[in-house]
Amino acid sequence: MATQHTYRVIVRGKWDNLTEEARTKLLAEVEDHGLAQLKFTPEGSLAYDTALHAFSYRYVVVSDAEYGEEMAAALGEEKAEEALREAGLGYRELRSTATDMDTMKINRKGR
Repeated sequence: MATQHTYRVIVRGKWDNLTEEARTKLLAEVEDHGLAQLKFTPEGSLAYDTALHAFSYRYVVVSDAEYGEEMAAALGEEKAEEALREAGLGYRELRSTATDMDTMKINRKGR
């Protein structure tokens, strides 16, 4: 069995061809999607502002360590694409970064 690692993935993109209905819905929910509400979760956490120019999702992705951060980033993008499609929201220019939480070094300050 392959070793599983936990990754934090940030997927960024731009809104594209939003319908008036989609814009109205996003603006009505903007307070629920600010930076203060952003968390890394398996379901994903969406953030955007009233300009409706760009957005970001944050995900926790568990994946085989042998495939590394690139695979985790691709899985995060797939999740974001699916969520956006299901919500009927247009997007473009998705890009992602992933951090392997199992190999991250924590520097602790002396007491």
